[in-house]
Amino acid sequence: MTDPVIAKDEMSAKKTDAATVPEDASERRIVVQIHTLPKYRVPVYRELNRRPGWSLKVVYTDPAIGPSNVPADGFEGEPEPRRGLQIGRRWVRWHSACWREAAKGRADVLILSWDVQNLSLLPGLLRARWNNIPTVLWGHGYSKHEAGWRQAIRRWFGRRGDTLLFYNHATRQDHIDAGFDPDRLFVAINSLDQAPVREAAQYWRDRPDELAAFAKQHDLAGKKVLLYVSRIDPANRLDWLIQAAGRLRQQGHDVVVVVIGDVDGEAPEGKAIAKQAEANAGLEGHVRWVGKLYGETQLAPWFLCSHAFVYPANIGLSLLHAFGYGLPVVTSNDIASHNPEIEALQDGVNGRLYQDADPDDLARVLAEILEDEPARARMSEAALRTVTEDFTLHRMVDGMEAALRKAIARHNPKR
Repeated sequence: MTDPVIAKDEMSAKKTDAATVPEDASERRIVVQIHTLPKYRVPVYRELNRRPGWSLKVVYTDPAIGPSNVPADGFEGEPEPRRGLQIGRRWVRWHSACWREAAKGRADVLILSWDVQNLSLLPGLLRARWNNIPTVLWGHGYSKHEAGWRQAIRRWFGRRGDTLLFYNHATRQDHIDAGFDPDRLFVAINSLDQAPVREAAQYWRDRPDELAAFAKQHDLAGKKVLLYVSRIDPANRLDWLIQAAGRLRQQGHDVVVVVIGDVDGEAPEGKAIAKQAEANAGLEGHVRWVGKLYGETQLAPWFLCSHAFVYPANIGLSLLHAFGYGLPVVTSNDIASHNPEIEALQDGVNGRLYQDADPDDLARVLAEILEDEPARARMSEAALRTVTEDFTLHRMVDGMEAALRKAIARHNPKR
């Protein structure tokens, strides 16, 4: 039987496609200049390219500089080397695609990465204006470690694009409050393609005996499983989760922490901190250090055997990944320290927030989730709705299209 929520989203996507055909039916060529082409972005570009009226090329840095790059699929992609120079603790870069793609005849509209450390950004903007090419600046629009001078430079650049494209609504509102014209500001709400998650989850749900055997094999059956999937980065404070789990076990909860990430190859400092926390909490044997897993079918049983997804600090797209499996997400209430995707979390609705830097409060929040199964089930349903109705790939591309159309209209009001 078709999931009614998913069916509703697909119907909405078809309506969106029909409603976004430009008045001029001829294709307009979009060029996106970006620093990396990660796997999770490919479905976004593919969806934009397939919509009527557009033809897309993405120019990204060559794999030697962007090791996470993947091949383009469903759109034109072109690797373009960039140069970097370290000045003190900071890097400045030159990506010649900014200048080259702003030449006459190469693009009808140009999306540029809103990176003020990219020295080629201003020349690209000026050349595009000279050649009458509309521009969209796309980026976070803020820094987690914001300084007044850096914010001023970023906003100075922002006033020179035809439109600005953000990842969430909160940053758009910040710019409206700073005096930017709301008609120039758009949101491509950061989203993931949930189709692989749905398929992997369904694969295991169709095989309940195999899923039960998996849980037994990894000693998860009958236990309360807290899942963490990400880099073992010190900024993510995995040690706070381990400390909180230790307190839960002292309170009588049969808790297991599952850690999926490159334990041995990356962020050795983060691993050392987490391992020390494990020893201090007396959790040896209750933390599963799984290591790297990338295939969704490999990841799915861990998600499906878990009770909550816990990312103590600095959460990003992992939040939407967990929501795709219907897992409530728990993270810190220091909203400014997170990535734009934190906008998807509603405290008490599809996840919980705990007092930042307080493992005792994290333990309290987790205990409430583990002890109140009806509330956890409601959060699970809400988590799934969040990524099937609101934070969807189609809505993200809708935002991109809106910014593109407005840039063209502002730059060429008679077209």
